[in-house]
Amino acid sequence: MNNQSEHKSGFISIIGRPNVGKSTFLNRVIGQKIAIMSDKPQTTRNKVQGVLTTDDSQLIFIDTPGIHKPKHRLGDFMMKVAQNTLKEVDLILFMVNAEEGFGKGEEFILEKFQTVKTPIFLVINKIDTIHPDQLFSIIESYKEKYPFKEIIPISALEGNNVETLLTQIKKYLPEGPQFYPADQVTDHPERFIVSELIREKALHLTREEIPHSLAVVIEKMERKPNDVINVMATIIVERDSQKGIIIGKQGSMLKEIGKRARTDIENLLGNKVYLELWVKVQKDWRNKMTQLRDFGFREDEY
Repeated sequence: MNNQSEHKSGFISIIGRPNVGKSTFLNRVIGQKIAIMSDKPQTTRNKVQGVLTTDDSQLIFIDTPGIHKPKHRLGDFMMKVAQNTLKEVDLILFMVNAEEGFGKGEEFILEKFQTVKTPIFLVINKIDTIHPDQLFSIIESYKEKYPFKEIIPISALEGNNVETLLTQIKKYLPEGPQFYPADQVTDHPERFIVSELIREKALHLTREEIPHSLAVVIEKMERKPNDVINVMATIIVERDSQKGIIIGKQGSMLKEIGKRARTDIENLLGNKVYLELWVKVQKDWRNKMTQLRDFGFREDEY
């Protein structure tokens, strides 16, 4: 083990368009399911920090909402969070999807980088989905557009080259203390992670029928004397028709969401869980800042 003066620590932001695999990468590195994973864009709303502690370093990852042009108040909020994050960190990972070419989304993000002094890595994810010959032209096209400190191709899903990326990250981090206890993997309270796990299942099971205009509020979370944890949660949707889809025929969809979420929550908490789910309609909640605040999207935290 290195002596204390060589201990490195720092904050690393993961930036990229929606659906490039930021959450998959975070979950791969931390080894626990702490960021919601979905093939629908814009599922990550809050900063989720994943903490990787080794003998000689502590890497604190921040998974931001995907940078995109905002379409409503929630979009404005998410964009503000993402941009503020760029200024706070020691290193930025700009993650792109190897399957998708350079487009307006990437151009928009690179514009935001022009005023940033933080070192930026280009991380080309999902290399398991393309032919190795295609990789060279992707690297060249990005090289022309920005002076990245490092360009590293990975597959977050398969784990290819992830260790190499971690080694390079450490080289760019300053010497520093251990900010978090070694056994802590995220700075978000358990309630937030539990709400995200429920939200993930609801999005996954309803697929195209429910857009990402869905929030989950944990009403109650308490440990009973028999060590069973009681969780009461409300799924918030924007329309009555969405409520019907979430509940399903004779409650079948809600039951399935609850069953799958409970398994993940039990794995997270290490206890038996009793989960009770409700569904509520809050019309147009994404455009009402007071309700955004009620659902945990607090501007003052950023």
